[in-house]
Amino acid sequence: MVRSSVSPSRKPHRTGAITDVAGIEVGHFTDTRRPTGCTVVIAREGAVAGVDVRGAAPGTRETDLLSPTNLVDRVHGILLAGGSAWGLDAATGVVRWLEEQGVGFPVGPVRLPIVPGAVLFDLLVGDATIRPDADAGYRACELASAKAPAEGNVGAGTGAAIGKIFGIERGMKGGIGTASVTVDGVTVGALIACNALGDVIDPDTALPIAGARTRNGKALLDSRRALLRGEPPKPHLAGTNTTIGVIATDAVITKAQACRLATMGHDGLARSINPVHTMSDGDTLFALGTGRAGKSLGMMVLGTMAAEAVALAVVRAVRAAQGITIGKLRLPAAGDL
Repeated sequence: MVRSSVSPSRKPHRTGAITDVAGIEVGHFTDTRRPTGCTVVIAREGAVAGVDVRGAAPGTRETDLLSPTNLVDRVHGILLAGGSAWGLDAATGVVRWLEEQGVGFPVGPVRLPIVPGAVLFDLLVGDATIRPDADAGYRACELASAKAPAEGNVGAGTGAAIGKIFGIERGMKGGIGTASVTVDGVTVGALIACNALGDVIDPDTALPIAGARTRNGKALLDSRRALLRGEPPKPHLAGTNTTIGVIATDAVITKAQACRLATMGHDGLARSINPVHTMSDGDTLFALGTGRAGKSLGMMVLGTMAAEAVALAVVRAVRAAQGITIGKLRLPAAGDL
């Protein structure tokens, strides 16, 4: 049985959304049979794309083609999914839906949509045999729109958990969040599914917002300080944690700049998650450029905006999340503490 709770006095404050970027749509599919799901970011007209994989245990699809030295420079969608490696199957449904819409590169008589993706591990939350599949990816596309997407326990963030360094039983609920920053008529947005091993922290104060709890489960432990004073972490299987996401901008950028934007976006993860980029995380960020603004502010400004949007989206992911109880596992949300 799954139960959820959220404190009405802790209503999350919206900080913009990735769909503030012209040319970007987002759709979630949430599997009601257990906490899992997938999220798709669609660029129907194609977007210049890059990627940066920083975690040591990634689960990805079609990331090699995003290298600046490789041929393809535009993609038509990005998949984010739960279900670990099985969740990559959802991209097949995204490709099928986009093809039906006439979206993709012309290849002879057909069009081929390019859809890279990344997955997170949520198999410890509920029935691990239920994973996002091709139909889930297809349904996420059917629900996609340019409206601000739902956050928290939806899509790829449905089964996400954070603060698991000392065991998932002392962790808390993760989720998916979005934010955007606009400067001089150019927007950079981020959509982040946070399933981190570490704590989520306030980027301004570096204090934990959600993460590992004390042994009695009633307060935040602060994993960084616990590790530094010698409290031993619990062993983890590689790849059982991850923060994955998409950065998008309407600025005019090249493929090489898209890759650099993804790299600078990881600074936002470092500001809002601690520890981050561990051997047990598969942290992966994609970057998209639609070019709709018709100009660029330069990489110094765009990179700063990307890091800011990513950090804000991570915080949104946990503040919008709702606590769940599945069997003996209880994962409270930030508002519950």
